[in-house]
Amino acid sequence: MLSGRWTPLVVRELLCGSKRFNELHRGMPGMSSSLLAQRLRQLERQGVVRRTACGKVWLYGLTDAGQALRPVFGALDQWEACWSAGAINPH
Repeated sequence: MLSGRWTPLVVRELLCGSKRFNELHRGMPGMSSSLLAQRLRQLERQGVVRRTACGKVWLYGLTDAGQALRPVFGALDQWEACWSAGAINPH
């Protein structure tokens, strides 16, 4: 479910508070808007993201299932903080 290219980054942006399509897109500058739309639809079908109308715009948010990923992403952040910047020794 989360193994697709860019999918974890979409979830991360939602966990960080992005709600509108353009906010999400700005958080992932290398991702095309069509691929972002595709990933959001996929996550919505899987029950991770919910989309609600707010006037003329759509707001995106995480469902309870999506919010349950918060500790997973927190653990990844902790791992990165510990092991980034060349701290991993391949030997």
